[in-house]
Amino acid sequence: MDQIRVGVFGAGGRMGAEAVRAVERAGDLQLVAGVDVDDDRELLSDAQVAVDFTHPGAVMDNIEWCAARGIHMVIGTTGFTAERLARVAALCEQNPGVGILIASNFSIGAVLMMSFAEQAARFYPSVEIIELHHPNKVDAPSGTSVSTARRIAAARAAASMGAVPDATVHDDGARGAVVDGIHIHGVRLQGLVAHQEVLLGATGETLTIRHDSFERTSFMPGVLAGIRHVVDHPGLTEGIETVLGL
Repeated sequence: MDQIRVGVFGAGGRMGAEAVRAVERAGDLQLVAGVDVDDDRELLSDAQVAVDFTHPGAVMDNIEWCAARGIHMVIGTTGFTAERLARVAALCEQNPGVGILIASNFSIGAVLMMSFAEQAARFYPSVEIIELHHPNKVDAPSGTSVSTARRIAAARAAASMGAVPDATVHDDGARGAVVDGIHIHGVRLQGLVAHQEVLLGATGETLTIRHDSFERTSFMPGVLAGIRHVVDHPGLTEGIETVLGL
């Protein structure tokens, strides 16, 4: 069986370096090259799939470059607004053979956590999210927590639930960010990698759904599954739920 040729953007970063090692260990994948901020992207020109773990300020240009060359992409970089996703979808239409998979989290456990939270959301009037990461993370709230909040909010809307109850009047920033009516609290602490809690409450009970990634290797099975998926699935794919059959 022919190996899938893979290149990695952001190979000098923690996630990018882990992706390089994961590709090198996979028998059905071949690493073409890994590039970082000062390297020539042309090193990836022979790749079938490019994995991107870079920065919100760089990822869109990488997508434009790859799409124009017919290179599929698996993207773990965060910062994708609705406008950015619309631009990626347009690029896929302009380049109909190209598949682009964008996921806020490649951990199978994190994907299940989001799915469970979405299922539970319609039963609990109160819900908040706490996301906890290492202090070198550049974005807050995390992409995973934003995706979780949006999915929870959509589930609540479908169930005709009202706003989350909150009588706070004096708020000096302690209530965190708000995404589609759901509060998200961010923690940045040495010793952490990637962690998230979804807290749901109703009269007389609470439900806590928590996921912990202690090592970046936990994201690699999802990344590798995404690489294998995207070569046969042109167009834009958001999240790895369909990749995992969820």
